[in-house]
Amino acid sequence: MTWLTEAIETVEREPAKIGRLFPAAGRHTGSAHADEARVEMLKALPLRGDALTVEVRALYRYGDAAEKRAVLLALPHLDVGASCVDLLRDALRTNDTRLVAAALGPYATHLDAEAWRQGVLKCVFMGVPLENVHDLDRRADAELGVMLGDLHAERTAAGRTLADDAVALLGRLR
Repeated sequence: MTWLTEAIETVEREPAKIGRLFPAAGRHTGSAHADEARVEMLKALPLRGDALTVEVRALYRYGDAAEKRAVLLALPHLDVGASCVDLLRDALRTNDTRLVAAALGPYATHLDAEAWRQGVLKCVFMGVPLENVHDLDRRADAELGVMLGDLHAERTAAGRTLADDAVALLGRLR
């Protein structure tokens, strides 16, 4: 943890150094702690407003999948408002289950209903457990029920099934 403490102090003093430290987190903290380390570095950035948004976008854009996931996990803790919703939309276009799950975390409150529903449907399609979807019980609506019903019918016709959590959600929405 000495490396992380030093990295956070460096980021607080010299925000531009996060571009070098952020990717290095996995090597210094181990992959099991890299997300947490990266989130803490982002939270330590003394930037605000547009400057913070620009830095967050750059870290996401140039990051590998693990770095992108950490950015997505940090978004609810950053003062960026809804300015980074496009990062969620980007993650939801991928086939990386880790990014899709992270995109539907707490920051997904900024997604409009249609994009959020599509994200939930993608989770079901990809086998991402619905426990990863923040605020699922509150946001799930009749339209999501129709979409899940259609997917269920398609899967049934093809001799395939839906995951138990998706079937349970469908039952609640019908």
